[in-house]
Amino acid sequence: MKSIKHCSAFFLALMLALIAGCATTDEGSDTLAGKSATGQYFDDSAITTKVKAAIFNEPGLDSAEINVETNQGNVQLSGFVESRDAITRAVEVAQRVEGVRSVKNDMRLRETGYR
Repeated sequence: MKSIKHCSAFFLALMLALIAGCATTDEGSDTLAGKSATGQYFDDSAITTKVKAAIFNEPGLDSAEINVETNQGNVQLSGFVESRDAITRAVEVAQRVEGVRSVKNDMRLRETGYR
């Protein structure tokens, strides 16, 4: 189980490096707040990857249960988690990631008895 977690963390880091390497800005194209639309997409993808990796590496959080979406640096977390503490920790973890402007919490508590 530990080797799977390390392999997944390595894969996420590799994807982050690839995405970050592709992010560009082009002054001649349509811009969105000073960045090209393509550059903004890759920036958001990189932030999403960083947040997912941070949640994955946080003990006690089930990264498979938490969905992450990013738009212009604004992160939205959704999904079903086991406790209010997990919600609070996931939001705090996401807020610490570089590039995150804000975090919107749309996570819900899982009803007991369902899994």
